[in-house]
Amino acid sequence: MRHKIAGRKLNRTTSHRAAMLANMAVALVNHEQIKTTLPKAKELRRYIEKLVTVARKSDLTSRRRLISAIKDKVAVEKLVAVLGPRYKERPGGYTRIIKAGFRYGDVAPVAYIEFVDRDVNAKGAITPKQVQENLENDN
Repeated sequence: MRHKIAGRKLNRTTSHRAAMLANMAVALVNHEQIKTTLPKAKELRRYIEKLVTVARKSDLTSRRRLISAIKDKVAVEKLVAVLGPRYKERPGGYTRIIKAGFRYGDVAPVAYIEFVDRDVNAKGAITPKQVQENLENDN
């Protein structure tokens, strides 16, 4: 029986699932919007919300916790430098999921997951420095 065991298995082993969520979190942080299947998006929401909450503090311990979770220093830097301050006053609910129909090949439900109040220029940008430059050019 699976009493009190939260989260979806997504037909993957524990290590594969952890790596997949970390990689998807890095992609979401870098691009601020990604397209994936609905169950993966719902699991990613749980994962990324916790990371953004940790990033809001922006001290050394928070950075180390984030690096241990997602293993990408560029994404961690963007989390702490850009996303943490952006959601400093927000008590949660940093992401939204938008259903986008069904995939052609296997009829899997597809969805977009994105940050609330996202930077539209971040899609395709790789580093937080590029995102900051885009923000400065807009102002």
